[in-house]
Amino acid sequence: MNRDPAPHHPLVQRLIDARHVTDALFSIVKPEFLYERPIRERHRIVFYIGHLEAFDRNLFDGRLCDLPAFDPQLDQLFAFGIDPVDGGFPTDQPGDWPSLDTVRGYAQRAREQIDRELDALGDSGQIGRDRQAAGANADASAEQLLNVAIEHRLMHAETLAYMLHQLPLEQKIAAPLAPSYERPERDNAQPSMVSVPAGTAVLGMTRESGRFGWDNEFGEVRVDVPAFQIDRHMVTNGAFLGFINAGGYNEPKWWSEKDWAWKEAEHIAHPAGWSKQNGAWSFRTMFDDVPLPLDWPVYVSQAEASAYARWAGKSLPTEAQWQRAAQGAPHAASGNFDFRSWDPSPVDVHPENVSAFGVEGQFGNGWEWTSTVFDALPGFEAFPFYLGYSANFFDGQHYVLKGGSARTAQCMLRPAFRNWFQAHYQYVYAGFRCVGPAQ
Repeated sequence: MNRDPAPHHPLVQRLIDARHVTDALFSIVKPEFLYERPIRERHRIVFYIGHLEAFDRNLFDGRLCDLPAFDPQLDQLFAFGIDPVDGGFPTDQPGDWPSLDTVRGYAQRAREQIDRELDALGDSGQIGRDRQAAGANADASAEQLLNVAIEHRLMHAETLAYMLHQLPLEQKIAAPLAPSYERPERDNAQPSMVSVPAGTAVLGMTRESGRFGWDNEFGEVRVDVPAFQIDRHMVTNGAFLGFINAGGYNEPKWWSEKDWAWKEAEHIAHPAGWSKQNGAWSFRTMFDDVPLPLDWPVYVSQAEASAYARWAGKSLPTEAQWQRAAQGAPHAASGNFDFRSWDPSPVDVHPENVSAFGVEGQFGNGWEWTSTVFDALPGFEAFPFYLGYSANFFDGQHYVLKGGSARTAQCMLRPAFRNWFQAHYQYVYAGFRCVGPAQ
């Protein structure tokens, strides 16, 4: 897929750049392992080769431009991914999927078809005349559609990264410039909390702002938040090791009934990226197994984060508390995000990534779990061209995450962005920090 559309418009160039990110991810996997399923809740890797182009083709067709179908069956096969759910895991076999040549051929043809139309859009003035260009059936502006295509692809760049993180090392080709690892001598980030005074948290944004956002981001609401304390840094591997050593995974009182049942059924005894050999803990980076880095943020499920918080005599923050604590943080400044690293970094190495209240590193280095169930903001309206993007997950089973990880694109570090996953999903680049009552 070497042909790029002419970069007549900044959004077209951003789509090109996003393609480079996902193309590079597929090149990490040795070709004979592209039909593997590193995470049982997800599709096989080969699906995503077709999905990214099918999504763009299906999104643009009849809205941004006319894209006559050349393989309707593959358009449908690759149309949508799956949600990581409890139970009901996919049972397909590699032989159930088209050949790699067929999938790559479909993706190449779809991309070329889209590129011809993007080339024809011309300069920014033409893209601005969105409804004229899209025709009578347009239900969104060209800018909105292109932003959706860009951010959808960048979201999958992160999903693919944590999937490939679970792929056995021998099935991958180490990427160039993969950062080297040096074992930390101690856990430098000493646990401490900072005080956040009572005030207002702003969730979401208004449609009148003129900024791009996903449907769940609109419907700005202001929440009065009482004073509280919050961890200065994300909880580290070293701190979480204390929970493990204290028998935290063996004590039901730290877990909700549902979370304990899941933990027991799945034999969960430690974070997904950890392993123990000869009495010593190791951590799986993207391209190596290394001694457990004590000062990196721990990546766990919401269930594990909640259990730790109870054990520590604290709780997970609500979305409003997290947002209040982030006030004044330079979310697009320094930090571990925008594909700068394959792995986390120590939680205290970006002290300039700090909020007005002294909370460090809320943007980048790991998504942060909250205790807030994912739901609509006031006045929610689903995207007419993607009705199920958010609404399908207003089911009481998903929790809001905020912030971003090393593999989160900078454009999605905006304060209004809301991520969400189920409580028992361990594989996201997600950690947490705790809150407690004001002192």
